[in-house]
Amino acid sequence: MAETIFTNAKIVLADEVLNGTVLVRDGKVADICDGRSSLSTAHDLDGDYLMPGFVELHTDNLEKHMTPRPKAEWPSTSAAIAHDSQLAISGITTVLDALALGDVNQGSARIGRLKEMIDGIQEASKENLLRADHYLHLRCEVSYPEMAMALDKVVDQPGVRLISVMDHTPGQRQFVSLEAYYTYYQGKYGLTDSQMEGFIEDRKADQERHSARHRQHVVTTAKSRGIALASHDDATTDHVQEAVEDGIAVAEFPTTVEAARASHEAGLHVMMGGPNIVRGGSHSGNVSARDLADLDLLDVISSDYVPHSLLYSAMLLFDDFEEISLPKSIRLITKNPAESIGLDDRGEIALDKRADLVHVHHSRHHPVIRAVWSEGKRIA
Repeated sequence: MAETIFTNAKIVLADEVLNGTVLVRDGKVADICDGRSSLSTAHDLDGDYLMPGFVELHTDNLEKHMTPRPKAEWPSTSAAIAHDSQLAISGITTVLDALALGDVNQGSARIGRLKEMIDGIQEASKENLLRADHYLHLRCEVSYPEMAMALDKVVDQPGVRLISVMDHTPGQRQFVSLEAYYTYYQGKYGLTDSQMEGFIEDRKADQERHSARHRQHVVTTAKSRGIALASHDDATTDHVQEAVEDGIAVAEFPTTVEAARASHEAGLHVMMGGPNIVRGGSHSGNVSARDLADLDLLDVISSDYVPHSLLYSAMLLFDDFEEISLPKSIRLITKNPAESIGLDDRGEIALDKRADLVHVHHSRHHPVIRAVWSEGKRIA
């Protein structure tokens, strides 16, 4: 039987930090004990942290590798491999690749290249070219006219673990502030003021025509297949009530304290972005993830658009908030996200769990990942 020993480590368990040794056998944690191993073959962590592999529920990082510059399309399998490598060196051993089904711009590359992205991930996985364990998160833009058709085409692909309901119509949810909407989409698409006015009117008309029936289609489709559901950018208690009635499990990026509190109290896992924590606030002007952490309303962190922000943001919460212990902050990027989508074989260093492990050196400047293992095998 293949065995690996990690010793002289500060082992981050679910509720405590243990100075000790971990034995891995056949890809699973076989023993955890205090003290040091005297075996010369043991991996000596020299007093650094040994953490569970990080679990990422929402990253659109693959899109950056598919189109590294405007109009510069990259081969999908190569993009998937590059994306995966960036995740692995960031300590992410389980990832839900977030793929958008629809967009506010009907000429968006994320729409045209959806199938390529799925094919790229699957091809790289089939050829054993990926380091992390990849699943799919289907992000459904309910105001997009062709969303239902797009969902029906891909929902039965292997590895779909999460489906989220999004509505980026201006004047609500993420973009209550039209000023923020103008800033974001004018910058993204280079529209003039008059073009933006027409763009906004078209988006509002799409919402009126499609959003309600598309949301119901998403909920029905997910429930019929036992796939976890997430809501996106809930801003009011009415939004949260709708989410509860729809059987939502994860509240992605609520935009107000009111919505986050209602979601948390209703048993939804409240997820916020690591970049929000690192930067000290939302790029859209919405609620600060730090404020939610301070109010004990934060359950899950996502790296969103910066993979290495996952560990960095968790360690910032530990460093900056006296009441947030290290195990509590690390649960936000390991056990909590795994549990929220029913992956109960990982997310913590515990007997018989997957040996997904991260060696972390925490300096006063930034946490540094020294090595990463997936099922006991070194991947970074």
